[in-house]
Amino acid sequence: MARNPKPVTWYMTTPADGIIEMSRQAGTPVSLPDAAGQVIDHPNPCANKWFDESPFSYFRMVKRVGEALEDTGIWPATWPVRLWIVEPVGDAGNWSHQHYPYRLVAHQIRVLEETDPWPALGASGREALDVIHEQIPERAVRWATDWDADPEGMRERRRNWRLCGTRDIGRGEWAQAAADMTAYASRESAAQRWAEQLATDTVERILAATDFSQDAVHYARRRAAELTVAAQHQARLSPYVLDALRGVRLDAASAVAA
Repeated sequence: MARNPKPVTWYMTTPADGIIEMSRQAGTPVSLPDAAGQVIDHPNPCANKWFDESPFSYFRMVKRVGEALEDTGIWPATWPVRLWIVEPVGDAGNWSHQHYPYRLVAHQIRVLEETDPWPALGASGREALDVIHEQIPERAVRWATDWDADPEGMRERRRNWRLCGTRDIGRGEWAQAAADMTAYASRESAAQRWAEQLATDTVERILAATDFSQDAVHYARRRAAELTVAAQHQARLSPYVLDALRGVRLDAASAVAA
């Protein structure tokens, strides 16, 4: 018996005000909340399908929600964003079906509905946000304190973490590469980059008015990014990899040194 193909869901992302950021930058702002349930025509469509003639030549959408934050024009990373389910109307295309099979561009879209934004940060987006908002503010101070209390010792421990694994925990450099490959295979590369940026920005904000050294702040930024990536891929990676990303050995060594 022939199976009917599963309907494709297409996503777009906007900042909190609901305006497509690239349309705003082009001087022709398009508001998705104002067009809910309606078909929108592109205000200045390109004639040469499907290549850029301007920074905002067509509507861009993805069917892999973990890539919904790619190529949006929204930067620096902010949260919350708004995630929209749309559908292309009329002709639609792609720059490269080989390299971007999850992307689609069109000159008309129908705005179907707004949905929860957390899937834009991946299948474990909620867990990543919990790390960013609930765990990093407290841990950032501890990480920076550990560094400035013993910079040379922490530098050596960080080097060992990066280059040397143990029987129970992988080496950090390899764990980071495994997370990157997992994000790519799961079509969550944009989600991972965005989550890492939110994590490091949180550290910068928490430590902005402190007297910690710049090296301590950098260390805390990296720890925050790695912890967030572990949360994002917690259902896909083994404890051997996750504990490396979480810095279990670094925390244990710091406790012993203290």
